[in-house]
Amino acid sequence: MKLYFHVTGHGQPLIILHGLFGSGDNWYTLSNFFGEKFRVWAVDQRNHGRSPHSDTFDYRSMAADIDDLMIHEGISSACFIGHSMGGKTAMEFALTHQEKVERLVVVDISPRSYPPQHDAIFEAMFSLDLAKYQTRSELDAALSGKIQEYPVRQLLLKNVARDENSNFKWKIDIKAIHKNYSKVNVAISSQIPFEKPTLFLRGSKSKYITDEDIPAIKSLFPHASFAVVENAGHWVHAEAPGEFGRIVMEFLTHN
Repeated sequence: MKLYFHVTGHGQPLIILHGLFGSGDNWYTLSNFFGEKFRVWAVDQRNHGRSPHSDTFDYRSMAADIDDLMIHEGISSACFIGHSMGGKTAMEFALTHQEKVERLVVVDISPRSYPPQHDAIFEAMFSLDLAKYQTRSELDAALSGKIQEYPVRQLLLKNVARDENSNFKWKIDIKAIHKNYSKVNVAISSQIPFEKPTLFLRGSKSKYITDEDIPAIKSLFPHASFAVVENAGHWVHAEAPGEFGRIVMEFLTHN
């Protein structure tokens, strides 16, 4: 599948993979920051943003999409940043295409399986009749009855666009994602560990990575290091972009 992406900067290739319900646009500011030292590809994964839709939605397929992108763009190897679902895609890719990954940054996710945590978001999105609304503020007000957190609503509303008749539509393939949601929550596994530098970065307010996850992480990523951004939750890169950027840039450029 030919994915949509935005490219900025100059230097060693860096590929950024967003999380569930996200897109490469969520990384615009940080892409410019990393673009001071890297050539950055901010990617829309399948069924997200401006990339094609498919009923097939699992980490093997999403990793294959990244391989296709690298071949098409002439990238022999790259550094990777992946948040949440994108972190699992990046882990899958690193474990199956080790020669194509130089350094790996996994943001607020571990390789283990997770219980369903987005049922309320799916319910809110399916309940929203986009044709009834004229403005984004109206959409936000409608979502607020089911989703109290303003940043989460804004993330979801980035997936809304206008069609040829100026009516709202979902850019995201919410049906395909919901149908395959259990595959988003599966564990990442491999018989062969990834032997290159890896950083697991989490927000102090998030529970997606715990101390109990460290042995499993180390078994797959034996050279893993860990960092915490204080007073940040799961969307650590959006909540504390300055500190996040500093930590990641230091890791990526460390000799």
